[in-house]
Amino acid sequence: MPAGDHETMRALSDAQVQQFIEDGFIRIDRAFPRELADAGRAILWRDTGCDPDDPTTWRKPVIRLGYYEQAPFRTAVNTPVLHAAFDRLVGKGRWRPRHSLGSFPVRFPGPDNPGDTGWHVDVSFPGEPSDPNDFSSWRVNMTSRGRALLMLFLFSDVTDQDAPTRIRAGSHLDMARFLAPAARSACPIWCWTGWGLTGRRRWRPVKPAPFICVIPS
Repeated sequence: MPAGDHETMRALSDAQVQQFIEDGFIRIDRAFPRELADAGRAILWRDTGCDPDDPTTWRKPVIRLGYYEQAPFRTAVNTPVLHAAFDRLVGKGRWRPRHSLGSFPVRFPGPDNPGDTGWHVDVSFPGEPSDPNDFSSWRVNMTSRGRALLMLFLFSDVTDQDAPTRIRAGSHLDMARFLAPAARSACPIWCWTGWGLTGRRRWRPVKPAPFICVIPS
């Protein structure tokens, strides 16, 4: 859908909000114009140093890129459709607009293990004695104030054959029970290493929640 013709407003339905409460994530299709995805993807391809038309240049299973503030990314994260969704899920005046997106894992087919395919929880803030630059030492608790939503933006078409990120439906409920004893003191990421996430909830192909999956037109 051309950028000029893109939808200006589309509120989440009551059913979608209820799904977000129960499953911990919501998928929002046609959230930003495909032209922005194409422009953003061109920037990402450039920074990988790989040629999208030459698989011989795809030498690693994954290349991680940082945060991007260029116009395609700033615009994609601030469409009226997404702002309306943020208002519905978080509340008007309770969130701050982003001016960048990242980080970006760019994945390539191949036999090598990328080393990052296990389940994880995204931590929220540094604690004592955390290193602010070492995310593995950061912490999370039941409230994680200052962080309202975790967003996954797809800048390319992704199928179950394209190494998609998986979301553990309902994991926000399991993790809340697990984190409850820590209360506001928070828990470092290593405190749940080995904690089982299998067998109790249904699987969906596409990361623990609350979560928004954002798809272009």
